[in-house]
Amino acid sequence: MAQPQRVRAAVVGPLLLAMPALYAGVMVWLRGGWQRSRAAAEAAQVAAEAGTGGPAETTAGALAEITAGASDKTGTGAPDAPAAGAPAVTRLPGKANAEAPASPAETAAAPLLFSVLIAARDEAAALPQLLADLAAQTLPAARFEVLIADDHSTDGTGALVRAAAAGLPFRLQLVELTPAQTGKKAALAAALALAGAPWLVCTDADCRLGPGWLAAYARLLAADATPDFISGPVLLTGPDTWFQRLLGLEFAGLVGVGGACIGRGAPTMCNGANLAYRRAAFDAVNGYAAHAHLASGDDEFLMHQLHAARPGSVRFLADAAAVVRTAAPATLGALLRQRVRWASKWRHYQSPASRRLAPLVLGANVALAAGAAGALAWPALGPWVCAAWLLKLGADGWLLALVLRFLGPRRWLWGLLPLQLLYAPYALAVGAAGWRGGYKWKGRAVR
Repeated sequence: MAQPQRVRAAVVGPLLLAMPALYAGVMVWLRGGWQRSRAAAEAAQVAAEAGTGGPAETTAGALAEITAGASDKTGTGAPDAPAAGAPAVTRLPGKANAEAPASPAETAAAPLLFSVLIAARDEAAALPQLLADLAAQTLPAARFEVLIADDHSTDGTGALVRAAAAGLPFRLQLVELTPAQTGKKAALAAALALAGAPWLVCTDADCRLGPGWLAAYARLLAADATPDFISGPVLLTGPDTWFQRLLGLEFAGLVGVGGACIGRGAPTMCNGANLAYRRAAFDAVNGYAAHAHLASGDDEFLMHQLHAARPGSVRFLADAAAVVRTAAPATLGALLRQRVRWASKWRHYQSPASRRLAPLVLGANVALAAGAAGALAWPALGPWVCAAWLLKLGADGWLLALVLRFLGPRRWLWGLLPLQLLYAPYALAVGAAGWRGGYKWKGRAVR
């Protein structure tokens, strides 16, 4: 029996090895993309330290490039009167709206650069920390405004924003959606319609920001005026448990692959908790209109649209100061609901890179699981299975070592083998549920 088993293994083994080998080759290629993204961010930092860029000493010429293509709103005047049925808008009386106007010299030196858009639904517990983080930004408060769109919260989110505004140094607007407007995409669209800056920066209401978050975006734009879309890094935080470490490692892999694909000029993934896009470019592709019928995907679909309209206009901000922190899902159920929501977007992707990457990842993981099971029946298959596992884990570890060095928690890399053992059934279950469609999010059933 040993000889027939060896013959079968010689036939099946190379087939089993094919997908992990292809996956490993792609990961090696993407490692170079991550390094490109890091090199661009480091070059922007060096330029800022040399006094040729950065938020405090950006030249007039660089600012002209950053603000090129802005809409007719400049952020220095009041918005137009809202149309009937438009969301209610409250310009809150923070320090930035004090009666004493800025001098012409101050206005010229610090034009409005960023409008920060935040969609909030029942985030009264998290928003105070986010507002404090925004108030602590090293970018001068005159350079940015914040618009919070309240998506029919029931926990007093709107009242909390109003109460907090008086002590804030930046311009703040509260946008309250109409009954006909629901969901994150509608909230962002309502806030965007009132934004006055040429660049729109998005984060989530439950995130934490470092003081250099906006300054990192400004540095990149001062060094490179060509982007239309910038994806930023996100780090999962939570209790130091094995569950959280595995979640953090998997999420770091998503961030790393997303940043690496952008570095290679083939954008696939980004995260709505940390991104920015040029207002003029958004308008040029008709905004969210092409995917308005989908509840999820305001981030990735827009990135794909902008890349298709102008290839090479997407960047990844691999700057440690730009890392946004968000809490990991507290339970397995919460994790699965989140991942099903993400997976539901895949069947609607038009981007060739995104449509190819997901099957490759799934196929490589299924091949490892199938090979391990097959080796129990055919011991002669064992060497091929070991080679497949070594290829897959080695490629993952080689890329993740760079990503975790950047994000910080390098010890998470020790969870790579346990994560791999769990990943095939997890990926199959999430992929199947996402393909079927339908999930529950923020207390709403979504199809």
